[in-house]
Amino acid sequence: MAVGVILSSFFAALGQLGDPRFRRVLLLGIGLTIALLFGAYAAFLGFLQWAVGEEATIPLVGEVTWLKDLLTWSSIGVMILLSVFLMVPVASAITSMFLEDVAEAVEDRHYPHLPPVEHTPLTEAIRDTLAFLGVIIVANLMALVLYAFFPPFAVFIFWGMNGFLLGREYFTLAAMRRVGREGAILLRRKHMGTIWAAGILMAMPLSLPLVNLVIPIIGAATFTHLFHKLDAR
Repeated sequence: MAVGVILSSFFAALGQLGDPRFRRVLLLGIGLTIALLFGAYAAFLGFLQWAVGEEATIPLVGEVTWLKDLLTWSSIGVMILLSVFLMVPVASAITSMFLEDVAEAVEDRHYPHLPPVEHTPLTEAIRDTLAFLGVIIVANLMALVLYAFFPPFAVFIFWGMNGFLLGREYFTLAAMRRVGREGAILLRRKHMGTIWAAGILMAMPLSLPLVNLVIPIIGAATFTHLFHKLDAR
């Protein structure tokens, strides 16, 4: 496992926060992250109301009254708290949408000798986004069983599982731009331990409300660096 490569990739991503082009993508990503998080929370409240009725009281959430609860300030606090769980699929969607822009900004600054690449066709990008998103949602729903049986280890299960899934997605999307789908899969298999560890590094701050808003874009930049460093080997 190349810990030094992971850390150097992560700090290189943080070091580009002052880049105007990178900052624009970051701010846009944060805005869309908040919008998607709000939509996910709205869907969550809607599901609770459908499942338990109009007058139900849910621990942590309180009385579920759909739009009324959705638009209160206290509900915003609950949404931020629930973002610990909701941010994983949101991060997956954000990464898929913005990785091209982030990777171009990273490569223009750190790897200017590389030739330009063709953008991924929209239909292929949408297909990959939905595929990754579906896997992450199903896996996290199934993990609820493990959380119930092993509550002391719930946070480690969360980090380990989502670190694996997000690392796999981040790296595949970053590598496909340069070496194609098959090349990305081969490189991913070769360095799976390193990629998993880097994914855990991304999954851990997703557990921190507000901090997790910047992680999808930072993660995309980190894995762009990670791909180039591993590919150079």
